[in-house]
Amino acid sequence: MIVCLSSACHAAINYGQYSIGGYVPNRPSISLRFMPEEGTPEYEELKTNPDKAFLKTFTPQLQTLLGMASIEILSRHPVDELYLGQRDNPEWTTDANMLQISEDFRKKLEGIEKRIIKMNKDEKLKNRVGPSKVPYTLLYPSSEPGLTGKGIPNSVNI
Repeated sequence: MIVCLSSACHAAINYGQYSIGGYVPNRPSISLRFMPEEGTPEYEELKTNPDKAFLKTFTPQLQTLLGMASIEILSRHPVDELYLGQRDNPEWTTDANMLQISEDFRKKLEGIEKRIIKMNKDEKLKNRVGPSKVPYTLLYPSSEPGLTGKGIPNSVNI
């Protein structure tokens, strides 16, 4: 449970947040106005020009920029990131049994990634294929550096 929470669960939440929260109209950080009450000028504005009324609820530009930058930084993978099943030191143990178990685990993770890719291409899976054609990537075991929306790091750093 600890490994799952600190790796896959954390990665699915953390690395998927920029695609939604990085665009402020999808997830404004706070609302600066209450819902207007019927009969007020604000209510009439909401009825006649909902876009303008909605935009007035956004945070100021600097706060918005800081929020977006924070989410982007937290959602980025560095160049030297190690992902679940990867090791930076091939001689991390001399136990042949542990090395084999580790290799088997790495191969299972590669199989999981291939299965996710295959499922993303399956037109019969309606939850994978829609008008926008955005593939599911949150639980890909590996990733490229940058803002990718995929990858399960070998450690959590928050």
